[in-house]
Amino acid sequence: MTSPQRTYWLEHAWLDTHVEPGVALDVRDGRITAVRTDTPAPPPGAEVLRGLTLPGLANAHSHAFHRALRGTVQVGSGTFWTWREVMYSVADRLTPERYHALARAVYAEMALAGVTAVGEFHYVHHTPDGTPYADPNAMGEALIQAAADAGIRITLLDTCYLSSGFGEPPNAHQRRFSDGTAEAWAARCSLLEERDHARIGAAVHSVRAVPAEQLATVARWAEERRAPLHVHLSEQTAENDACLAAHGRTPTRLLADHGVLGPRTTGVHNTHLTDEDIALLGDSGTGTCMCPTTERDLADGIGPAVALQRAGSPLSLGSDSHAVIDLLEEARAMELDERLRTRTRGHWTAAALLRAASADGHAALAWPDAGTLEPGALADFTTIALDSVRTAGPVPRLGAETAVFAASAADVRHTVVAGRHVVRDGAHALVPDVPRALAEAVAALRA
Repeated sequence: MTSPQRTYWLEHAWLDTHVEPGVALDVRDGRITAVRTDTPAPPPGAEVLRGLTLPGLANAHSHAFHRALRGTVQVGSGTFWTWREVMYSVADRLTPERYHALARAVYAEMALAGVTAVGEFHYVHHTPDGTPYADPNAMGEALIQAAADAGIRITLLDTCYLSSGFGEPPNAHQRRFSDGTAEAWAARCSLLEERDHARIGAAVHSVRAVPAEQLATVARWAEERRAPLHVHLSEQTAENDACLAAHGRTPTRLLADHGVLGPRTTGVHNTHLTDEDIALLGDSGTGTCMCPTTERDLADGIGPAVALQRAGSPLSLGSDSHAVIDLLEEARAMELDERLRTRTRGHWTAAALLRAASADGHAALAWPDAGTLEPGALADFTTIALDSVRTAGPVPRLGAETAVFAASAADVRHTVVAGRHVVRDGAHALVPDVPRALAEAVAALRA
């Protein structure tokens, strides 16, 4: 059944190249049917969105349960590897019910930050001792339902995770991550079904977690389904060193040799790369998902994003461990981190950073018809206030600089997904008290 048309009047709208005042969007059946500019006043019956409306933001890399670590792993010093031990302690306490409650709250927090689609890099599959649940995809289904309950889209990147290191079996914490073999992983993944709000993709956790001879099985599963395939890549120099010792080549070369790279593949982090690695990623059209707030929180380093994009690797953004959930901050951080590294400014325009946070992120998650305000696109968009202490000033007329370099998640006033309000006037329409939901879900895992 066709739904009635509704109209949104946008006080200011980012139309991919510029900010346009007075724009009317007609929406039907979850898609934009018309974009009418030069509309100085709201049409009769239109829903009015005051501020600057952007395409919905795509959080291309998420581990929802890491949200429970916020404010604890930042205490003292340490490394990625000590952080990982704390992360395992939280993963050990997850059940489908607890994961649903936490993910619902985390995805609601994302909606409040203007995120309309999330890529969930999901590897907590089984019971703590590695025994499958009665429904072998109970944990993944909990995440899919959580996204529906929070009102956003999800690409479940079901992750193959078989080893604790090159040639090593899973440790006690990792048993619940493993299906035993890539073939068994593929059989379980094949039971997952897509829905209107959900896509199913694949992930290789890392080259240390999937034996080289089984990488092709994961790549083939994704290729046959034309599904996105993501992989943690060269996040740590220790991983690079171990890969060189085990295989005599870098992680990027190992992935290339086993058919993992390609235009539907996204490498997450891509931090410590050689010039050959960058060429391999760029020439194959493999994407790069940068997660600046996590990369700096864990002291991982600054990846060569400029060189990767110039080589042909599309850029997307993710909040990863959720030390912060703010895609505008991720976009800003990518540019500002590069300024610190090079001591020069202007590596990306605000428009390019916004595309990484929206259209290119959606493409990496198999939502190519989202991330833009044009006829035929999914009616997913978000509005930031222009009268907050961060954004007050001259009304933007030319570009997206106010959004990218001044605004934050706290400035989001409205989020619309499939033509329906999920966040209205800064309040979530489906999860009435998001802070309380977060506090209760985190407490259940930290008790």
